[in-house]
Amino acid sequence: MINRKQQSARFAWMLAILSLAVASASPASQPAPRSNGLAQTPPVGWSSWNNFGDDINEQIVIETIDAMIANGMRDAGYVFVNLDDGWQRYKGARRDHPLEVDPKKFPRGISYLADYAHQRGMKLGIYSGPGQTTCAGYTGSEGHEAEDARMFASWGVDHLKYDSCCSHREAPKEELQKIFRTMSNALMAQKRGIVLHACHCGWGDIWEWAAGLGVNHWRIGQDISDDFNYPGNREQYYFDVLDQLDRGVGLEKYAGPGHWNDYDMLIVGLDGKSKQLVGTGASNTEYRTHFSLWAMVSSPMLVGADVRKLDPYSLQTLTNKEIVALNQDPAGNVAHKVRDDGDLEVFAKELADGSHAVLLLNRGAATATMTFSPRADLQAPMDRYSIRDLWKHRDLGTYDIPFTTEVQSHEARVFRIRQLATSANGRSVSDAAEQESAR
Repeated sequence: MINRKQQSARFAWMLAILSLAVASASPASQPAPRSNGLAQTPPVGWSSWNNFGDDINEQIVIETIDAMIANGMRDAGYVFVNLDDGWQRYKGARRDHPLEVDPKKFPRGISYLADYAHQRGMKLGIYSGPGQTTCAGYTGSEGHEAEDARMFASWGVDHLKYDSCCSHREAPKEELQKIFRTMSNALMAQKRGIVLHACHCGWGDIWEWAAGLGVNHWRIGQDISDDFNYPGNREQYYFDVLDQLDRGVGLEKYAGPGHWNDYDMLIVGLDGKSKQLVGTGASNTEYRTHFSLWAMVSSPMLVGADVRKLDPYSLQTLTNKEIVALNQDPAGNVAHKVRDDGDLEVFAKELADGSHAVLLLNRGAATATMTFSPRADLQAPMDRYSIRDLWKHRDLGTYDIPFTTEVQSHEARVFRIRQLATSANGRSVSDAAEQESAR
């Protein structure tokens, strides 16, 4: 017979076991989000695929690094030089081939290129994928993640684009998470920090869980085309600039220092001439708008054009340090769409110094007059504010009323606004100081 005291003890023991079981199944007991401490601002640089495809080699990479130094891109913030698919020696399944560098394309190996980049204040990226083969049919990393991570680290690599080729569209999220978790864990086990890019088409709501696996940036949609606003989707797959922009609305909260929504590579300078990317190109105004938008939404900005041959306008667009600074702002905020008037949209975000970046976008076919009000659009109590045009590099003065300007078709006007403190008599402190110094 079991007495009441024994029954009570047994019940308490069973309750404790049940509580442990429930706790282990609870989401609160899951591992905390991991971080490798990298990519505190979005990666900015160059990627080889959109212009060269798999026809890459050591000379192209060296010339690209040299060109980015000579044309001012490095000094504007473009430090990543990333090899895409095609650096590998073998085509075919990993079960049949080792993962090795192509000795004809890269006779001195990847380590040589990494050293070449590092000595010049830049970083080198490389490419692989979670399958037996990569998108272009080269040997992949499936089943060899730890081995490959050690190899990449030994070469001095700084960034890994891990490309699933838009596979696993209907796969459970758990399967997708396992793919990227395995490589993330392998990279984090190395002494060398390597930025991890989960190149996936945005399926499985990757933005909800990728940061928790230690991924630094992840694609939110399918591949971009070299178009600003193509009707529908080319080949029922590609997203144009405005498609990508719309895809990101509502995803802002998932991005921040160390983990970013990736809107795909920059198409500035491709001019419809890419052999790898569909699209007929965009106008100078549209490319500049595309660049401005990527900066505002804090997407990684990797140029896909041949930077050795950029035309002056494209180079001027890419090296606008005031626009790049919006992307690299240490606060890591992502622009929200704060107003939507059909074809006329306003995006804004707060910057680390307390100022705000504001973008006025005209998606329509004709020039339009657009107005911005800090109080109405930002809910910010700015009685007086200064405004600077970041494309004209010009201060436009101080305002105590909404700001109004013309915006051309497919243009984005980008401004930086600062609240001005006011003195007791109602004048702005800056105005009073200027008048006092003039006496």
